[in-house]
Amino acid sequence: MRTPTLDPAEFLGAQAIQDPYPLYKRLRERAPVHRIGESHFYAVVGRDAVGEAIDRPGDFSSNLTALITYTPETGLVSYPMDRVGGATQVLATADDPAHAVHRKLLVPQLAAKRVRATEAFIVDTFDGLWERGLRGGRIEWMGALADRLPMMIVLRLIGAPEDDAERLIEWAYVTTQLLDGLRTADQMAVSARAAAEMSAYILDLLRSTPAAAAGASLAGELAAAIADGRIDEPTALPMMLTLFSAAGESTAALLGSAMSILATVPGLQRRLRERPELLTPFIEETLRFESPFRGHYRHVLADTELGGIRLPAGGRLLLLWGAANHDPEHFDRADEFRLDRADTKGHLTFGRGAHFCVGAALARLEAATVLAKVLERTSWIEAAEVGPWLPSILVRRRAHLQLTVR
Repeated sequence: MRTPTLDPAEFLGAQAIQDPYPLYKRLRERAPVHRIGESHFYAVVGRDAVGEAIDRPGDFSSNLTALITYTPETGLVSYPMDRVGGATQVLATADDPAHAVHRKLLVPQLAAKRVRATEAFIVDTFDGLWERGLRGGRIEWMGALADRLPMMIVLRLIGAPEDDAERLIEWAYVTTQLLDGLRTADQMAVSARAAAEMSAYILDLLRSTPAAAAGASLAGELAAAIADGRIDEPTALPMMLTLFSAAGESTAALLGSAMSILATVPGLQRRLRERPELLTPFIEETLRFESPFRGHYRHVLADTELGGIRLPAGGRLLLLWGAANHDPEHFDRADEFRLDRADTKGHLTFGRGAHFCVGAALARLEAATVLAKVLERTSWIEAAEVGPWLPSILVRRRAHLQLTVR
């Protein structure tokens, strides 16, 4: 099949950033894989093709070697990251065997028993943020709660002092903007400075945490791993950076999308209030309908094909979760929000296989706990103002969400 080309201005323009699904539909109908302009980046939009790329790590490395950056003035530019197998390739961007080592270090902190023990802290944190954020029957959901609570949970798991929460939350979100791809050089410089400041803080935290604290926090776990030679500081540092940024970001996006849907679809809110047991399928359908991350990158290791499209060695794929999760070949009435789907967890939002999100259980618990508390504390919620989606190639999170609460 001849490789179809996707206009970067269409793919990365404001209209598609705010509502990408009509474009995804047109792309899927044409081909599962599209070259983005004349670049070496390829958008993967078909569910089967996305799944195949995940299942072929020998051909498609998870290593993040370059990012898309785009402005109407400059067009699409490749922003280089680390080489294949480089020191910064950790967790989600690492391949085995390194990925298996990194994941094993996280498992004790995110095991089911440890996650369940976090529920009381989630409730207490929600109560405090809700009380402080609610004023005169209104709350700005994103700034007061959705953007903050997940990061505070991450800080606790990592072992950072609660007094440092404010600056760490600010650093984490600004650092994540390095991956947005739609920022100017000046904005990228601001994000780079935040990343440097956060890196210095994390190194201090790792060096001051005793290895004996391994069972109590992730910082302790990594300190012990550094002490016995399982990993080194240059590996531990990006692992912590990834957790600070990505873990909080994904749950913040989920909480924003879930509350936006709840507050703008009265019939759905009424059903959840009448039948709280529907909260679980509601969260899964939110994850499918508005994937917190639009996609992730893969590096093409050798000349190959995907979905009938030829790909050159050194090419980069952008696996678009939102497109795959709206594929009508896999989801009946895919562009509708439905609570009665037979396969409620059939989405690819958390990936699958070796790279299935290690924090998925925690994200689901946070969402279930927070939404249940909101329904318990209120008789009705309406959206006074639904903010735009943040300008980002990778993140799908509301800029703000003003709620009226009764």
